[in-house]
Amino acid sequence: MSYFRILFILILFCSCKNEAKVNTPELETTNSLTLKYAEGFAIKTSNSNKIIEITKAWPKAEKKFTYLLLSKEQAAKSTYNKADYDGVIITPIQKSVVTSTTHIPALELLGVEKTLVGFPGTDYVSSEKTRALIDNKSVRELGKNEGINTEVLLELNPDVVIGFGVDGVNKTFETIKKANIPVIYNGDWAEASALAKAEWIKLFGALFNKEKVADSIFSTIETEYLAAKEIAKKAKSQPTILSGAMEKDVWYLPNGSSPEAQFLKDANANYLWSATTGNGSLALSFEVVLNKAKAADIWLSPSYYRSLEQLETASKLYTNFDAFKNKSIYSFSNKTGTTGGVLYYELGTARPDLVLKDLIKIAHPELLLDYKPYFFEQLK
Repeated sequence: MSYFRILFILILFCSCKNEAKVNTPELETTNSLTLKYAEGFAIKTSNSNKIIEITKAWPKAEKKFTYLLLSKEQAAKSTYNKADYDGVIITPIQKSVVTSTTHIPALELLGVEKTLVGFPGTDYVSSEKTRALIDNKSVRELGKNEGINTEVLLELNPDVVIGFGVDGVNKTFETIKKANIPVIYNGDWAEASALAKAEWIKLFGALFNKEKVADSIFSTIETEYLAAKEIAKKAKSQPTILSGAMEKDVWYLPNGSSPEAQFLKDANANYLWSATTGNGSLALSFEVVLNKAKAADIWLSPSYYRSLEQLETASKLYTNFDAFKNKSIYSFSNKTGTTGGVLYYELGTARPDLVLKDLIKIAHPELLLDYKPYFFEQLK
């Protein structure tokens, strides 16, 4: 009798224990978020958890990063093996740290910018809304992105750090992870198209339990982008486009398979290097560029130069181009925040629809009569 009583207690104990245990994600996940453009992440959901997979944190990345998202209630009654994940994130997120200005718009669009408690290089932030949080000391300075001040970050103890890796795992992030602060690698910059980059707002939507809001925001951006692309098809001509500038003796400009070149194609403009392919920028000699683009109608994004005078001071060679002589040079460098951060580098990734409309306005001013460019200005 005593034996059966003990056996019954053991069975009851095991049943209770199993009831509180989170099943393995492979068995429990039932839905995957549908992504139309982005290829670098996936989100799987079930009734009791969310799993984020970062499959392309940087170009040619071989490692997949996996994160488990649980509510406080689920975390309190669940058991799971932390070794199975690159991070376990408790939601809702109360305190966050992001490490690129391109992450700021996602927080603001979702209305969760007040969760931000730290950022490396706060002077680069352009947004008035987030600048106000920085100015009232709600957001701490974390130093340089290459060497984040881990002492300050650990003191802040955020629920998540959203970082990025250029070509491998960041050693600073590994230090942060050892303090049980999860680090997510955001690979939006490694996507092949502008809409794919913008779709990473859905990653932030999952982190902040705002999936429907994120989906609605992206749907609006996509609709605006595709509508602008259709308008551009009505143009009766295709102006020729030169881009970039020299650094020392090398002229850097986008390759033809880059998102920047795709913008120009969608704007119905003739980018002179559209037939090239590859990763990264093209690196050409001045002579090669002059030979091909001397008569180009428009010159876009001449590095960081903010005026025709600055261009000419940097190199008299620039004056050989017809676009310089005709003052047909446009740049986003003059649109900055109060502390000098360039707005394009912050908002351009999240709002490709605005970038495309800017380029259509420059290439075909007759098509968008009432539109005022958001990022680009003609150099004076």
